[in-house]
Amino acid sequence: MSDTTPIRRALLSVSDKTGLKGLGRALAEHGVELVSTGGTAAALRDAGLDVRDVSDLTGFPEMMDGRVKTLHPGVHGGLLALRDNADHQKAMEDHGIAPIDLLVVNLYPFEQTVASGADWDECIENIDIGGPAMIRAASKNHDHVAVVTDVEDYEALLTELRENGGTTQAFRRRLAANAYARTAAYDAAISAWMADALGDEAPRRRAFAGTLSAEMRYGENPHQKAAFYTDGAARPGVATARQHQGKALSYNNVADTDAAFELVSEFDTPACAIIKHANPCGVATGETIFEAYRAAFDCDRTSAFGGIIAVNRPLDPETAQAMTEIFTEVVVAPDLTPGTAEIFAAKKNLRLLTTGAMADPAAPGRLVKPVAGGFLVQDRDTGRITQADLKTVTKRAPTEAELADLLFAWRVAKHVKSNAIVYAKGGATVGIGAGQMSRVDSSRIAARKAADMAEALGLADSPAKGAVLASDAFFPFADGLLTAAEAGATAIIQPGGSMRDDEVIAAADEAGLAMVFTGMRHFRH
Repeated sequence: MSDTTPIRRALLSVSDKTGLKGLGRALAEHGVELVSTGGTAAALRDAGLDVRDVSDLTGFPEMMDGRVKTLHPGVHGGLLALRDNADHQKAMEDHGIAPIDLLVVNLYPFEQTVASGADWDECIENIDIGGPAMIRAASKNHDHVAVVTDVEDYEALLTELRENGGTTQAFRRRLAANAYARTAAYDAAISAWMADALGDEAPRRRAFAGTLSAEMRYGENPHQKAAFYTDGAARPGVATARQHQGKALSYNNVADTDAAFELVSEFDTPACAIIKHANPCGVATGETIFEAYRAAFDCDRTSAFGGIIAVNRPLDPETAQAMTEIFTEVVVAPDLTPGTAEIFAAKKNLRLLTTGAMADPAAPGRLVKPVAGGFLVQDRDTGRITQADLKTVTKRAPTEAELADLLFAWRVAKHVKSNAIVYAKGGATVGIGAGQMSRVDSSRIAARKAADMAEALGLADSPAKGAVLASDAFFPFADGLLTAAEAGATAIIQPGGSMRDDEVIAAADEAGLAMVFTGMRHFRH
């Protein structure tokens, strides 16, 4: 026996009217009776279609400002009745319930209402009740009923009708799975909004949801499956970017591009960051994006090969030409000036993205990290330090030039994996040590990177000489600081708070270093 179910009657109730009239016409051409509500019915009639009001099924008019219209056995019986169950069929006959073979529903725009900054009452009014109830009912009865919740599925539905004269069981099951995911995402958005509005930082239950953006060839490694989901947030970045050229982004591309773009979003002046394996290998500011790029590239020319480049100003042809001189995986910028895209076009494998805007480093958000048996949730690190927040703890205070570099290095260190050490001079990094188990090892690596930079650029001395150093957390011992002094650093910025702060301060004084405490750390695991 065929598992194809004909569609004789469809109930349509949508907030998003995109494609509605075309769908209605196509269903009518297939002989489907259209039943609808409110604005959806009006839109279908405007297209010249015959539409039956849902009140004809229920025997009740819409009431309470539309809050009650589909919550009725005349609707839910038509969705839930098992067509091959004699008792169900008798109940339908006894109570005059007509079967509904297709449900097309998209929900009140709750997420968009919240994003618009609406007040509590308006958000509450945009919580759909009847829609999710119908979706769940139709999804449960997917052996007999097809349920469509996304405009993107309209064409697939019509293809089913053209090719099969109805909907197949496999198709209905896919639709049902997607429909349950939609109601789950809807409820997740509502619960998250309510928790935030009530100031509940750790609600008893926390739900997250996303919409598929892209299936990926693999994850971090070829044997891992992966996909990219967006959460609907308006924050500019890799999830909202337009890709102008190049292959599809890989899992690692997405992660690294996000890291690079978030880093350059920290700066108000023209800035460039080059990322490799989620860590910056070069970051710089400048009078122009071209200057910033050249300085960032010079920090670690070797690691920059095959990296991700992010800038916080529109890209120009001169900078684009320089970027194409080496192999680069991804370039991301807020925009492109005329003639820039044509230069990148010569590099077919380079992915070029524009975001339209920069991310706000002070905007709140949440980060989720899975662990065995659960997940951790924390606020985005929006901490920022100004010159007024700094406490000079050494006999020598930093100069104005050192202060500027200290604050620059501190912003970079926030985006370097712990343990993080960043040398900087003249608004550019000159050595970065990242992700080491020992802070002194990160200090040594950063100093060595600076020495490598000197060799690559043909400098007589390491650029660490006369540079400043930022540490994302306190120095537990003086050894990391002494490594910096040996490399030629002149000033240090760190959180402070170690039990041995006095020893570290004394060592800094003895070495003639200036040191400031921030009172804030930036661990990044």
